Amino acid sequence: MKGKLVTLVMISNFIQWPFLQSHSNILIQKWQPRQNFPDYSWQNMNMKGVLMSGLKVSTVAAAFVAASLSFTTPSQAQEQTPRQVLFSNVNIFNGVDGELVENGSVLVEGNLIKAVSADPIEAPDAFVVDGEGRTLMPGLIDMHSHLCLRDGIPWARTDYDQMLAGAYTSLVLIDYLDQGFTTTRDTGCNVLGVAKGVNNGVIPGPRIYPSGGVISQTGGHGDIGFFNDLPGTVDDLEKHGWSYIADGVTEARRAARHNFRGGATQIKVMAGGGVASEFDPLHMTQMSVEEMEAIVEVARDYGSYVTVHAYHDRSVNRAIDAGVRTIEHNFLVSEETIIRMANEGVALSAQAVMSLEAFADPESITFFSADQKNKARAVNAGAKQMFEWALKHNVLIVTGGDMFGPDVGRQAENLIWFNKIANNNLLTLQTATSNAAEVLSWSGEMSKHKDGPLGVIQEGAYADIILVNGNPLEDLDAVLRDNVDFVMKDGLVYKNWLPTENAPEFQPINPNRNAYLSR
Repeated sequence: MKGKLVTLVMISNFIQWPFLQSHSNILIQKWQPRQNFPDYSWQNMNMKGVLMSGLKVSTVAAAFVAASLSFTTPSQAQEQTPRQVLFSNVNIFNGVDGELVENGSVLVEGNLIKAVSADPIEAPDAFVVDGEGRTLMPGLIDMHSHLCLRDGIPWARTDYDQMLAGAYTSLVLIDYLDQGFTTTRDTGCNVLGVAKGVNNGVIPGPRIYPSGGVISQTGGHGDIGFFNDLPGTVDDLEKHGWSYIADGVTEARRAARHNFRGGATQIKVMAGGGVASEFDPLHMTQMSVEEMEAIVEVARDYGSYVTVHAYHDRSVNRAIDAGVRTIEHNFLVSEETIIRMANEGVALSAQAVMSLEAFADPESITFFSADQKNKARAVNAGAKQMFEWALKHNVLIVTGGDMFGPDVGRQAENLIWFNKIANNNLLTLQTATSNAAEVLSWSGEMSKHKDGPLGVIQEGAYADIILVNGNPLEDLDAVLRDNVDFVMKDGLVYKNWLPTENAPEFQPINPNRNAYLSR
């Protein structure tokens, strides 16, 4: 039976309920573990579609009996043939090569890619998605997310609480998917529970590689307390795992172990001063070599790695001395440090929008103090040169927006701004696909996603797929949100703007909707 969707039964009176009339276009999630419902997707049907089938009965009780019978047990799900989705008439960017496979086909089975071909693929039982000449490419990967932040760090402590932070995060997750980002690496929020919930199918969202609470020294970039705090005071956000203030090797080691205990896939350390923080000047070097070595040792014991927030030569080189593998920001380093990064395989995580656009006019950032505005000017002055050196010496580069609050809906613009310096569409796309996936693989066994590679379109890879209008190898605007017409993550459909006849099994979503209110 083609595609055999799990269905509920329609009752003529049931559909008249006011709730269903007013919410008939709300897209539903299964809310149960994914493996029990292999044919459900977050956005493949609306409420009316779920309730519709060829059967009609007259009692509400019969509907719920039928619904309960439709739900399979894990053992039954394993006996079912995995759902197949066939993408036809697509031009394929595989995340690696500089040429598209024209008029190709991709077959998805379950949550993995089963076949990629330049020729038509025979799959008579598959749902067919006609790409109508669109580009099929890997779902985008954001390597520097702050999923639970809105108006800076203190808002969840001073203005609201953790319940609101969690509710807000759920909106951000949907927004990332709507933009075509199917994976994020969170580098500063306690989203360990959120990541666990996404992995277990409790809530919808992109794959999350969480760092847990950032590790910082007293007075460091992760010290988010108040000016009048006494030594030893534990801030409310620190109590909730947003950061760990660690002074000394023992505390640093304990913080890293606690993060991994909660499901962190890598560790984030604050190794230098920052722009937006209150207590740490930009020139400051943070965490001793011994403290960072202890954290790196813990990460290696878990088969993972450490990334650091750092801007200048002293902080970056100290971190590399300690064994750190990724540098976030890096805007004020010398060419010599860039050469060392290239020679030792240390990756750069680039935030182009913040450094090149936002910090070009710090006076427009109304909530910045005069000191913070001066720091922003310094970063803007150094960023362009640093990117040019990194490109010149072939540093492994990944991109991450570092954008939250009103800017969370602009993640793809980070690629646009990076490419103003790189002038290389292929490389820029790789920073958010195959390059990003390479760095994510450094999490080793701590990753929850070990069934196949990410960031590529190839046989055996995860079915994280987007369809975009245009050829991104020629025009990067193709990856901007409004050009992303179809989003699949892990074999499930989260967005469908295609004409109904192109993907008839998947309910279309109104393309005028605002998934995130700040858009």
